[in-house]
Amino acid sequence: MSILIALFALGGLMLMAYRGYSVIIFAPVFALLAVLLTDPAAVAPAFSGLFMDKMVGFIKNYFPVFLLGAIFGKVIELSGFSRAIVAAVINLVGRERAILVIVLVCALLTYGGVSLFVVVFAVYPFAAEMFRQSDIPKRLMPGTIALGAFTFTMDAMPGTPQIQNIIPTAFFGTTGWAAPWLGLIGAVFIFVVGLSYLEWRRRQARAAGEGYGTNLKNEPATPEGIGLVHPVIAIAPLVLVGVVNFVMTHMIPKWYGSSFTLELVGLAQPIEVQITALVGIWSVLIALLAGILFVLVFAWKTVVAEFSEGTKQAAGGAMLATMNTASEYGFGAIIAALPGFLLIKQGLAAIPNPLINEAVTINLLAGITGSASGGLSIALGALADQFIATANAAGIPMEVLHRVASMASGGMDTLPHNGAVITLLAVTGLTHRQAYGGIFAMTCIKTFAAFMVIGVYYLTGIV
Repeated sequence: MSILIALFALGGLMLMAYRGYSVIIFAPVFALLAVLLTDPAAVAPAFSGLFMDKMVGFIKNYFPVFLLGAIFGKVIELSGFSRAIVAAVINLVGRERAILVIVLVCALLTYGGVSLFVVVFAVYPFAAEMFRQSDIPKRLMPGTIALGAFTFTMDAMPGTPQIQNIIPTAFFGTTGWAAPWLGLIGAVFIFVVGLSYLEWRRRQARAAGEGYGTNLKNEPATPEGIGLVHPVIAIAPLVLVGVVNFVMTHMIPKWYGSSFTLELVGLAQPIEVQITALVGIWSVLIALLAGILFVLVFAWKTVVAEFSEGTKQAAGGAMLATMNTASEYGFGAIIAALPGFLLIKQGLAAIPNPLINEAVTINLLAGITGSASGGLSIALGALADQFIATANAAGIPMEVLHRVASMASGGMDTLPHNGAVITLLAVTGLTHRQAYGGIFAMTCIKTFAAFMVIGVYYLTGIV
């Protein structure tokens, strides 16, 4: 019964998200309904002590990232930089390769360490411009961005700085470069199959006479008649964000160490700030500020007329995206604490093959919680010792465990209730009904890739 309760809550939220209802409302509703069916007396304590605690914690950490990411995307749009990039790319590679270009730009930013959420905000303005000028249906855009940002550069490519590739290092004693050949094989598979799918959908739409679309929401509003800057200047802010993020990731720990004691005159007592946990966030914030300032310096006369209204819109979009994702975070925390979730986790431990066990367990837990990092952390926190013991008995290197765990976390996590998916759809102004099909295709490809990599390892022994 407890398993059915957990699955009921998950299915209910997925259905509401797909039908276009706000997860800000229905995430707590279904989470607390599951608690009510499990232990009625625990509803109020679970709401305040678990759901709201996790939700507010997410907002505290990530709202500045969402806000600056949204402002960065807005100034890229208002300055005409997005239009300049699109014009240069179309002249260079032609309109038919718009999907490939967007995937590659997303991949470069993600592999450079830029947060997945920031990539969505940063890439959307010129993705929309490029799709519109190429007359590609906008509904294919979320799947395109998802392929570039949420798949192979998130956890398959060796050395990627995304958190899904970093979490396993603490459990397996590996580095982010673990199993590089398996990672590259998986990345190439995802890239080729995913791009082939999107191009097939584009050709279908073209044959049916479907264009970009009309009466769409959240369309970029680059002022007409503005002079376009040189494409090198236009692309520079995106490059700058990646470079500054990389540099700050290495420099901040050197400046502050692992912690910092905040001792201001007005404080009743010093505050101990753990720098290690904040390096990634601070690095992204500094990088985004650098990108915004660069655009303002080079295009202030163009941006100034719409800057006030544009930043208001960006702030509103950032608040909505943050609240959506934070609600999902709170929902995942509640579900992970239910008896049914624990029974599912224990049942998965019975799968005998260590790599298959790991891949299935992490995929399912990431899918249930709607979070790649959440499902990965839960699975490894509970079962890493078991994975290590069975892998050692079978002679499987820890590097292979790392790569399979990392890739599996980015499989079934992007179900309809996933926070990144909801943010992506909100930013692009599309609904699940309009555009989730492309994202789900990437989910299926990515999930299959984790098991394909396992098969390659067993067939060849390559690491």
